[in-house]
Amino acid sequence: MVQNVAGVLPELEPEDFHLLSGIEQGMRFSEWVAKEKIPKFSRLTAEEVDYRIDRCLDRDLIERKTIQYEGYTLKFEGYDALALHSFAERDTISGFGASLGVGKESDVYEVQSYEPMALKYHREGYTNFREVMKERDYTSDREHVSWLYTARKAAEREFEALEALYPQVSVPRPIDQNRHAIVMEKIDGVELSRTKLEDDQVRPVLGLLLREMRDAYAEGRVHADMSEYNVFVSEEGITIFDWPQAIPTDHENAEEFLERDVENVVGYFRRKYPQLVGGADAEALAAALADGSYDSVDEFVEK
Repeated sequence: MVQNVAGVLPELEPEDFHLLSGIEQGMRFSEWVAKEKIPKFSRLTAEEVDYRIDRCLDRDLIERKTIQYEGYTLKFEGYDALALHSFAERDTISGFGASLGVGKESDVYEVQSYEPMALKYHREGYTNFREVMKERDYTSDREHVSWLYTARKAAEREFEALEALYPQVSVPRPIDQNRHAIVMEKIDGVELSRTKLEDDQVRPVLGLLLREMRDAYAEGRVHADMSEYNVFVSEEGITIFDWPQAIPTDHENAEEFLERDVENVVGYFRRKYPQLVGGADAEALAAALADGSYDSVDEFVEK
């Protein structure tokens, strides 16, 4: 589990961030950055590098390897510190709060600005790097791909999707992005998977979710990983989150992914509320979402 570095930030000096940034630059070429190359990347003297390495090692921000040569790599804590520092410098956030959720590929915290917001760190590739490289197409054109690059690209793609969709689609309002981190609107609600809907709420909520998927398609995006785990339900409606794997509608497999999303959503409602949601033709429903003709769930889902 990656540790929260917010408490360490006040202890760090500008030169510590120069060191972390220098190692980050070196990691574009190699997972482990040779110590003798760090002065060039960080613009610190060799003596200053020695001192800053000790400080960052003590704070668990970097890691050392000495098997073939003395090399250093960022830990996620070090990458978090760089992103947090950037957000603070441009006044995106002014305070750090409690954890809102920890997942396999992301950690989310409450942060403070002019209002409470959410900070999401992407963790793709850190523990399951080979699997991510096979699944995510944004790593396919690079010979050397680090978890650092993979996590940053995931954040960039999610932020781009949120900017493209908000406010036409009910997604968190995007605020800022740096490296592997996104600051966005903090959403209140309960995850759909943990929600027990009343009978008279089941079809309206399913219908609302399908309309949001229709509107997302109209705005040029397919979520491509829709499930009951990335939908919040509240009194105001629903919010769809987690968009790093979203694909454009002109992608060659867009319709296939849309149909899979539809089957995932309808299948969940069918399993949890079988007496209220019967069979549905996912292919026909996906086609209606894609061409904008979808209006009511009752036309496609049997009771």
